[in-house]
Amino acid sequence: MLDGPGIFVAGTDTGVGKTIVTAGLTGVLRERGVEATAIKPAQTGAPADDDAALVANACDDPAASTCLERLDPALAPRVAAERENVDLSYDVIRDDCEAAVDASGFPVVEGIGGLRVPLTDDREVIDLIVDLGLPTLVVARSGLGTLNHTALTVDALRDRGVAVPFVVLNEYDGATVAERTNPAELRRMLDVPIATVPTFEASDPAAIVPAVRSALAGSGGQDGDAGE
Repeated sequence: MLDGPGIFVAGTDTGVGKTIVTAGLTGVLRERGVEATAIKPAQTGAPADDDAALVANACDDPAASTCLERLDPALAPRVAAERENVDLSYDVIRDDCEAAVDASGFPVVEGIGGLRVPLTDDREVIDLIVDLGLPTLVVARSGLGTLNHTALTVDALRDRGVAVPFVVLNEYDGATVAERTNPAELRRMLDVPIATVPTFEASDPAAIVPAVRSALAGSGGQDGDAGE
C-alpha cells in the first residue's frame, strides 16, 4: 500500500487524525530505511498548532517533516490569509510542494481539513491533490456518520482521477455497532482496503508510530458484527 512516488493524506474533515496518520506513516517508512518526509503545505492556527513538529517528535528527527506556509488564525488557509492581509499564492504553494516532493525519498503530504477547504482565492485542497498527482489515502472517523462522509470523499477523489489505495478509520474502539460494522460496509461500498487505528494516548509521540504500524499490518480492518 506504500509503494509508488509518495502519498497524500486527506481527511473527511478537520480533526479526524490526519496528522497522527501522517506521523505514523512517515515513521514506519523511516524505520524501513526510506527517506520519507512529511510535507504540510499550509498550517493554520500556528504556532499553537504545529503538525510538522508533531511528526518530527513522533519520528524523533527534525528532518522528518517540513511546513511550507504558516498562518495564525485557525481557519481555512484562504480565510486566514485574508484576515492577516497575506498574499497566499496557489502557484507558490503548488511549486513549493512539488519541490519538496521531488526532494523526498517518499513524500507524505498532509492536507488541510477536508477536500473542499479553500486553499487560495480560487483553489481548494482537492486541486492541490490533483496537481501533485499522488495517490491519496483518506482518514476518517470510526463511528456513526462516517459511511456518508468517507464515501463522498473517496468518490470526489476518484471523480478527479485520483487513486485511493486505502482508507484509515481513526480512533477505532469497536464500542458501538456502527463502529464494528463500518469497516466491512466501507469495503463493500468502495472496494478499498480499510485500516483501523485504535484510540491511544496521542499526546505521547512515542506511541504514534507503533499504533499506525499495527494498523497497517492489519489493514483488512475489523469486521465485527458485519462479517464477510
